[in-house]
Amino acid sequence: MKLSARNQLKGTVKGVKSGTVMAEVVVDVGGQEIVSAITQGSVERLGLAEGQEVTVIVKATEVLLAIE
Repeated sequence: MKLSARNQLKGTVKGVKSGTVMAEVVVDVGGQEIVSAITQGSVERLGLAEGQEVTVIVKATEVLLAIE
């Protein structure tokens, strides 16, 4: 699969919290959690489940950085 998005992170599904219309998918990327809100239909179509390897694709017009 070729995409124009350059921010592609390999990870593992840590959990899926399904709702009626939307779902929350938590992905572990190198010890950091990234949470994605997607439709329940997409969860079913992709067959997302805990332990599955996925690619997180971040497509944004704005990325913020912070330092502590």
